[in-house]
Amino acid sequence: QVQLVESGGGSVQAGGSLRLSCAASGNTVTLRRMAWFRQAPGKEREGVATIYTAGYSPYYADSVKGRFTISQEKAKNTIALQMNSLKPEDTAMYYCAASPLMTTPLNHYTYNVWGQGTQVTVSS
Repeated sequence: QVQLVESGGGSVQAGGSLRLSCAASGNTVTLRRMAWFRQAPGKEREGVATIYTAGYSPYYADSVKGRFTISQEKAKNTIALQMNSLKPEDTAMYYCAASPLMTTPLNHYTYNVWGQGTQVTVSS
C-alpha cells in the first residue's frame, strides 16, 4: 500500500505565494504519476497539476498555468506545488494523489491513492 502525506497549506493574501509538499511512502514502486487536485465547498474536485514520478512532463490545468509549478523534490517520492500570484478563487482543500497509470493526466478516476488534504485560503 501507498500512503500520501501533504503539508504546507495555510492562509495568504491575494498575490501571495504558498508551497505544498506531498511525501509518498510504502509500495511506491507501483506509482507512475503524482498530482494535486483541489475542491472548494460546493464545487467538484478539480485537477490542478500532475507530473510523472520520474520527474518529467508536468501538466497543468488552464486555471493555474503560469502561476503554479509542480516539481519532483530531491527527497525520493516527494513532490511540491509552488503556488504564486494566488487568487481568492484558488481557495480550496488541496489533495495529493498518486496513480499507477500514465494516461489521462488529470482525470481523478485514474488516481487510486489520496492524501488527507491541506487547506489553502486566499483572501482578497
